[in-house]
Amino acid sequence: MCGIIGIVAYGPVNQSIYDGLTVLQHRGQDAAGIMTSDGGRLYLRKDNGLVRDVFHTRHMLHLHGNMGIGHVRYPTAGCQSSAEAQPFYVNSPYGISLAHNGNLTNANKLKQEVFQEDLRQINTDSDSEVLLNVVAHELQKRGKLRMELDDVFAAVAGVHKRCRGAYAAVAMITGYGVLAFRDPFGIRPLVFGKRETAQGTEYMAASESVALDALGFELIRDVEPGEAVFFDTKGGIHTRQCAGKTIKSPCIFEYVYLARPDSIIDNVSVYKARLRMGEKLARKIQRVRPDHDIDVVIPIPDTSRTSALQLANHLGLTYREGFIKNRYIGRTFIMPGQQQRKKSVRQKLNAIDLEFRGKNVLLVDDSVVRGTTSSQIIQMAREAGARKVYFASAAPPVRYPNVYGIDMPASNELIAHGLTEEEVCRAIGADWLVYQDLDDLIDAVAKGNPSIERFDASVFTGEYITGDVGDDYLNDLQTSRSDAAKKERRDSDDEVIDLHNTA
Repeated sequence: MCGIIGIVAYGPVNQSIYDGLTVLQHRGQDAAGIMTSDGGRLYLRKDNGLVRDVFHTRHMLHLHGNMGIGHVRYPTAGCQSSAEAQPFYVNSPYGISLAHNGNLTNANKLKQEVFQEDLRQINTDSDSEVLLNVVAHELQKRGKLRMELDDVFAAVAGVHKRCRGAYAAVAMITGYGVLAFRDPFGIRPLVFGKRETAQGTEYMAASESVALDALGFELIRDVEPGEAVFFDTKGGIHTRQCAGKTIKSPCIFEYVYLARPDSIIDNVSVYKARLRMGEKLARKIQRVRPDHDIDVVIPIPDTSRTSALQLANHLGLTYREGFIKNRYIGRTFIMPGQQQRKKSVRQKLNAIDLEFRGKNVLLVDDSVVRGTTSSQIIQMAREAGARKVYFASAAPPVRYPNVYGIDMPASNELIAHGLTEEEVCRAIGADWLVYQDLDDLIDAVAKGNPSIERFDASVFTGEYITGDVGDDYLNDLQTSRSDAAKKERRDSDDEVIDLHNTA
């Protein structure tokens, strides 16, 4: 999960991209980057850290140009090197930079092809750099000194034939414009919009519509699965379907947790989808616990608030804010390691004792992934004086790894993997636990757009929609991207730093 932005305008875009990235900061807290183009010159700033920490006035002053792309990074591979920050750049052909959200499931095979057949060197472990080089090679195959529009769309068609997995990307082609494209399944989100100015129409693509809203752009629509959208430097917009077969299959976890509630993804309001999740969950509680003794419903901030409020309203229960969140602590789900997640929970949340003392409390969260946060919060509720602590998840049990760009790579790190719901309940220390049913979750989201053919719900079902994910891939993923593997890489990086410091 990352956030991407691309803008073609009539004035400097550095501030607009910066502002848009701050709105998308929830999609990645590890690194940030902006690349702009002024005529034939490119300007880049990227580094580890939050947007506000990476870009200072001295950096912004050097990001010249009327078009550019930006990225906030969330590291599924666990690498902390600033070399993996995006955008990436290759100089041939034309000078292409790219920012990517997703994960290529055939990245290792592609990396070999890019080196052995395309004669291109990959300098990092990032699949995004692989994707960039595939795009560049497909354009270079056209063999033209001056690129034409058909060449752009033919290159994207070539990407679709070679790349597997999830990819929503923006690519800036120096002197020509900005390209936005999405994989044939549309797993990761990508939207585009326009803004009218005195000079003409400006265009923008972004991971979520909320970034367009913040910058005064009008949402046009989503980039369709397999589609490419090109904004040229003369103010034109061009679209073409570049995939032979598409099946719209957006990631349902975007609606559960990843996206901001004020975003619209694939023509579905995330906010309304979460309201429906709360209502569905309330109905399940009425079915399975008709004699419940809940006194108060308390959300675990922030993403569960919408569902919790609707649940409380439907059950006729009191809704209270029982936890106060420290705004200066990042999202624990996307922190790079279990120990850091454990440490951050109590730093992030503090309980208001009077909302818990002597009450039977229903805590509502968007999902239960590793169980670390849930168990600590339940303990906090007990320490605050709750008589009983019940727990409700707006999503079904997360039992399987995610291979499409979300940091759930190892099944043995997922608390529900191999356990019954009753066993999970005991493991997190709740008095009882209720999960959303998958059919109810799908219905809650699909009601916003009946044209969506299916969803990627692989973390709940273990069924991977791209059809190319088997046990060998999952085992390799667990070996390379588990918390243990990430810790080993971080320790190795620390050793290298220590050696440099003593040299």
